[in-house]
Amino acid sequence: MWLFPVIYVFWLLISHAHAGVKDLGSHFRGREKETLVDARGVSPSSGNTDMESIPLDFHQENTVTNDLQLEGQDEEDYVDFDKILGEDDYSAGDHIDEISTPAPDLDLYSEPNDPTIRRARLQKLFHGQTRLQRINVVNARFGFRLYRKLRNQLNQTDNILLAPVGISVAMGMIGLGVGPNTEQQLFQTLGFDEFVNASLHYDNSTVHKLFRKLTHRLFRRNFGYTLRSVNDLYVKHNIDIQDSFRADAKMNYFAEPQSVDFADPAFLAKANRRIEKITKGLIMEPLKSVDPSMAVMLLNYLYFKGTWEQKFPKELTHYRQFRINEKKQVRVAMMQNKGSYLAAVDNELNCDILQLPYTGNISMLIAVPQKLSGMRSLEQDISPTLVNKWLTNMTNRTREVVFPRFKLEQNYDLIDHLKQMGLTDLFTEKGDFSPMTSEKVIINWFKHQGTITVNEEGTEAAAMTHIGFMPLSTQTRFIVDRPFLFLIYEHRTGCVVFMGRVVDPSQS
Repeated sequence: MWLFPVIYVFWLLISHAHAGVKDLGSHFRGREKETLVDARGVSPSSGNTDMESIPLDFHQENTVTNDLQLEGQDEEDYVDFDKILGEDDYSAGDHIDEISTPAPDLDLYSEPNDPTIRRARLQKLFHGQTRLQRINVVNARFGFRLYRKLRNQLNQTDNILLAPVGISVAMGMIGLGVGPNTEQQLFQTLGFDEFVNASLHYDNSTVHKLFRKLTHRLFRRNFGYTLRSVNDLYVKHNIDIQDSFRADAKMNYFAEPQSVDFADPAFLAKANRRIEKITKGLIMEPLKSVDPSMAVMLLNYLYFKGTWEQKFPKELTHYRQFRINEKKQVRVAMMQNKGSYLAAVDNELNCDILQLPYTGNISMLIAVPQKLSGMRSLEQDISPTLVNKWLTNMTNRTREVVFPRFKLEQNYDLIDHLKQMGLTDLFTEKGDFSPMTSEKVIINWFKHQGTITVNEEGTEAAAMTHIGFMPLSTQTRFIVDRPFLFLIYEHRTGCVVFMGRVVDPSQS
């Protein structure tokens, strides 16, 4: 199963003023202790299995995994966004606005160094897409850029885990509280300006309206999987927050400022209990300490739980070698199944792509370089255009799939990476947070923490065709025994919810 909660934390240090926000007591509720059962202790199996003897419909039933609480036990966590947004009749995210198409003589598939080509490529992706799908194209582009910045600071053997859309949503909320110059820098870094400039119908407020709609779409329980995005905003009890920011944060990001005392140890305990509850115990005590002089804290959580459309039979899991590089191999538990799977071959990047669907319209895309030295090129070229090509050119046939079980736990400080991408004012005295508060503000702490577990049962945690881009995938065996990239992709909105790199499945 997949377990994938992620948490982002912004700490803002400012001087004292007067308060007028909701009391914290109404925010926290009683919490019953849940017992999480470890379902990952599968005994290793030796010997080869005759996959041809297994029927295609073997173990394809959709069940809740053993280490998750059953649906219906988390009612107090669930927000009925269908009801909230239905009352507003909010459908702007589903609109398709006409946009200009790129000149036909532009080479849209060359290296995107030329700004004209980059814009043409974006316009090509936007054509025929809804507003919500377009903002997710921009979110994915930002996520891939941030991934490359992070990768450059890590060892080639390190695993990576990111949730790009969560960062974009959290930064969108920060955008409500900054002045024009700081907002312009933030929009340029995250790519929101490219979205706004794509249509005469858009302005900066369109971004926030779409994040309101996206939160609705990313908060699902009845689609065969559970996916939720939650924002919490805590404010020091004697700090004044502007009424307009408080209203906009509540309307667009469903985050109402809560009045707290950061110097009170009880706050830390209550905040950690809420985080543990929302992430179903997967992220425990992420806040080790809180600076008592802190004035504002923004927390964003993402939680995903899904079961494979075709579960991997546990009795077929076996141990085999996984090649980390030319010199090192590790012995890991490999899941195994046979069924109808979509796959593609990218001969330009020399990689194979497999789609592992969850119940519901969401799936994991796996990209495996054919050579151990090919990961760098794949990471450099990953883009919404490339993902779109993969999805368009996939073919369905019966395949044997061998895929490793793994668990990742990662924690990053993103400030330096965001500065390298051009977002500097938020983290210096140049930042203008006057729409949020009259006090001087600086963000001095920006953390990203996540965990994901993949096993036999699942995960808890616009078409564009380029003829001749890829041949049809004819492979009948898809064995993932070397480093790979993965994306968790929500098909209705085109949202890249999570992404990462697995180099060594034996390491967290």
